[in-house]
Amino acid sequence: MIYSSIGIIAMLVQLIINYDVFMNKTSSETERKNKSYRSFLLGSLFYYATDIIWGFLDEHKLDRLLYADTVLYFLAMSLMVMLWTTYTTDYLDEETWFGGALKAAGKIFFLISPLALAVNFFYPILFEVTDSCEYKPGKIRYILLAIQLLLFLLTSVRSMVLSIGVVQEKKVRYRAIGAFGLVMTGLVIVQVYNPLLPVYSVGCMLGTCLLHTFIYEDEKAEYRRKLERLLQKEQESKEALRSARTAANTDPLTGVKSRRAYLEMIDRIDSSIENGEDISFGVIVFDINDLKSINDSLGHEEGDRYIRDGCMMICKKFAHSPVYRIGGDEFVVLLERSDYEDRSRLLNEFNEMIDRNHLTGHVEISTGMAVFEAESDTSFSEVFEHADKKMYERKKQLKSLHQS
Repeated sequence: MIYSSIGIIAMLVQLIINYDVFMNKTSSETERKNKSYRSFLLGSLFYYATDIIWGFLDEHKLDRLLYADTVLYFLAMSLMVMLWTTYTTDYLDEETWFGGALKAAGKIFFLISPLALAVNFFYPILFEVTDSCEYKPGKIRYILLAIQLLLFLLTSVRSMVLSIGVVQEKKVRYRAIGAFGLVMTGLVIVQVYNPLLPVYSVGCMLGTCLLHTFIYEDEKAEYRRKLERLLQKEQESKEALRSARTAANTDPLTGVKSRRAYLEMIDRIDSSIENGEDISFGVIVFDINDLKSINDSLGHEEGDRYIRDGCMMICKKFAHSPVYRIGGDEFVVLLERSDYEDRSRLLNEFNEMIDRNHLTGHVEISTGMAVFEAESDTSFSEVFEHADKKMYERKKQLKSLHQS
């Protein structure tokens, strides 16, 4: 049972470490290579099964069944060699004459085996099983092992040579393929002199562990790193877009919301009105008086300061509502929350402050307020027009104070 136990262990190890591969949980960008690798692993499982059964039948001296299983054993071994050459050429992207020749050699080797086994049924050129259930290798067996040795050695040397000119990440993976080939080459040599030792199964187990650790796991780690980089770039793009949007929605002179943000707000409110939503809001229109005369007499820098001072007064009084600068000297406040509830008091206090400013020569701002009436107003612009009309009435009132 020692012979079969080694095969069972090898099969279990391969099934456990390659669970993700068998379940096809792989990235789509390497699907062709993973498909070839999966086929190779399935072929090696077939080989393990024949090797395990062979050990059991040999121990119980079941000669006829042992002969039949040995036929399957040779088929499985040749199939695995063909799948190995296919996988290595696919993984190394060997779209060259050498890669094509290596893949073709693996297929020819696989086709030779059934022919040799058919002949072996009449003439024991590969093996024979005596009546006492003794396994005896034939001469052609050594030729087939020599061909296998050559194929494994060629894949190993080729992958090592190609590893010289690739990036560091691929260098490790290419050398892992080379190491597999070297392991199998050495163990095929051992198999030549010790046909009753399960060294082939041991070699497959060690080789697939190498491939899993240095190729499959490494590729998964690289794929995760690539995803992390993409996510980071996406996050940076979102941050840049958010910053650009914030900049576009912020007035550079005063720091309040810009005309662009104001237009977006109008679209949102109009959409709510059109959908019949129950909304309440008020609008105050502000216009800074005498800005042109300040720009003409004192310069635009002083005019900008005048605008900022006026904006600061608006923001301070209506601290719970968004403030928009919609023109050079025009501002709009969308009354919300407590500002909406206290709108009359806040506006009266603001106008009283402006009246005092009129006496002291500080910033003067004309104001006009209107409240959305669901029964009569059909859009934001109608509310704005009502407020704008009142603002001009207030402006006339302030001018008349100047004239008096």
